[in-house]
Amino acid sequence: MEFETPRLDDRSFQDLVAEARQRIALYTPEWTDHNPSDPGMALVELFAFMTDVALYRMNRVPEKTYIKLMQLLGMQLREAEPARVPVTFWLSSPQPITMTIPVGTQVATTRTETEKAIIFSTDATAEILVPKIEYVLASSGSTGEGRAFSAYSVADVLNGRVRMPAFPSTPPVTGDAFYIGFEEDLSHHIISLQLDVSVAEGSGIDPTRPPYVFEVLSMDASQSWVEVEVEKDETQALNVSGVVRMYLPRMRRAPRSDKMSYWLRCRLDQSRVVEQYQRSPTITRIQAQSWGITIPATHVTRVNNEILGRSDGSPGQTFLLQNVPLVARTINEYIVVKLDNGTEERWYEVADFASATPDDKVYTINSQTGEVRFGPALPQRDGTIRRFGAIPPQGSLIAMRQYRYGGGVVGNVAPLAINVLKSSIPYIARVVNRQSAVGGMDAENVPLAKERVPHYLRTLNRAVTAADFEYLAHEASPGQIGRVFCLQPPLTSRGEVNLLIIPSVARLQGFISPESLYLSPDLRDRVQQYLDERRLLSTRLQVMSPSYQWVETEVRVKAARHQDMERVRQVVEQRLFEFLNPLIGGADGKGWPFGRDLYVSDIIAVLLAVPEVDLIRHIRLYPVTYREGDFIREPELTELPVASHGVIISYRHTVQVEG
Repeated sequence: MEFETPRLDDRSFQDLVAEARQRIALYTPEWTDHNPSDPGMALVELFAFMTDVALYRMNRVPEKTYIKLMQLLGMQLREAEPARVPVTFWLSSPQPITMTIPVGTQVATTRTETEKAIIFSTDATAEILVPKIEYVLASSGSTGEGRAFSAYSVADVLNGRVRMPAFPSTPPVTGDAFYIGFEEDLSHHIISLQLDVSVAEGSGIDPTRPPYVFEVLSMDASQSWVEVEVEKDETQALNVSGVVRMYLPRMRRAPRSDKMSYWLRCRLDQSRVVEQYQRSPTITRIQAQSWGITIPATHVTRVNNEILGRSDGSPGQTFLLQNVPLVARTINEYIVVKLDNGTEERWYEVADFASATPDDKVYTINSQTGEVRFGPALPQRDGTIRRFGAIPPQGSLIAMRQYRYGGGVVGNVAPLAINVLKSSIPYIARVVNRQSAVGGMDAENVPLAKERVPHYLRTLNRAVTAADFEYLAHEASPGQIGRVFCLQPPLTSRGEVNLLIIPSVARLQGFISPESLYLSPDLRDRVQQYLDERRLLSTRLQVMSPSYQWVETEVRVKAARHQDMERVRQVVEQRLFEFLNPLIGGADGKGWPFGRDLYVSDIIAVLLAVPEVDLIRHIRLYPVTYREGDFIREPELTELPVASHGVIISYRHTVQVEG
């Protein structure tokens, strides 16, 4: 993107004339005719015009010099970043064959009289598979992996010829489960399970409060189970036959009882409710169907095979793309040169032509203006002409195979805002985004670019110090990283660098869900690849998520005089959430320091600074462990230790206020 020289002095010609007219009464009081027809006023306007021209030029010298310096350093304004969001595609009804949703399928928000539709495009081709049950197992007792499994015939289960206790222990105990193994990878699918059960078998439980949870195996090395979001459950806690419909997360193929499959399980967890099963529900039939799939989408519009023009055979040719601003190009987005003999040549985008040879088929793209430029030819001191890059043959057709344009903060739409399917796909009934779109950023302006100059000069695109790694990590993925911290020796092994990344979160106030803090493989790989190209060869780099130490507090305070107690409670609770926050917490508001322990005195100091609080009665501090979708409160502590790679984050705060 090109730098635009700003207007530093905004005084106009009329402002200068008015200022001169005000000084006439002071210096020449006998001059009383201030009409434009007066010869003296004509001179005033003439000198105002000359002064305006001088100010216009002089006031731009320092700023223009600074901008030229940034250009000489090779800095460029950051491109607009598109927002990203998972979009769920719903079928009108389950289909007997695989349904394909092509890459680039367009969805959008609703267009109104005052607002245009915001268009998103899917990032990859997705297939809505027909689920095929491969295995059905049941287990009882311990939650360990050494448990005993009972296998059931899939044919009997599908045709209603089985009586399978859902939770085999007598009476059922926490940890009992039944497993369904799928032949296909149903990651991010919406599936429904038709469960036929014997009526009144699962007695002793509240039908409105099921004491079980559906889970799938995650993709991490620990093979931990991840809770599945259930959209509806018609079985009344497995007391009547009905449908359980759920959104599956990413699944993993793994062995259970020596059987490899993609596993979904229903695990009994009676700690969630007071009532207990007196005997297990009995399942007589299980059938699975697909209702849709969730696909990542980006706030961009895709353009394919746009013709730019024909080459005239001269160096330094420029062409313009029809749509701007462009977002960062992927490996599938490039220029092709079509020769007269019918063949096509792929050319490659570079940041500049400094290292290009006359045979390199390279070009540059200005994302803001859409200008495509081929290599120039410059005269040298010895009188020769040097070409920086190859020249497309004369008469050849130049086309952009594919590109995307869009981006900006306007794409950070709220949940359920995307509800229009712009591309026609058979049997797709509706689309919706169940999460907020995040990551959208407008193109960088000059003031923000000037703030980057010290960091840019210090790193020079090389990662050596901890500050270099942290700055370049933000450069690798602007807008998607909320905070970075670099661990170096002696906190790590010699020659090893651990880069801890907290992703950006749409909602920073209040409780932050663990899912929002998940470091996606795509973001981790992007940062890893970017820094691998810039680190020392002897440095071992590992990009990872930090350890989150959840904390719960119980606080009793006395409100100041004439203060509403409910308002004081809200203010104190909000202040605790802000202070115990990995992104905006800590004493400086830049996030809780990595590796810093939490003390009761820290909370006392924060609450005493709240004007609505008169005094603090007591504070209780509890560490909280997050495991397999559950928060478990540990015994009370006065000092909460934090690992060197960990940060504090709020789980819940109970505030009592005395008047």
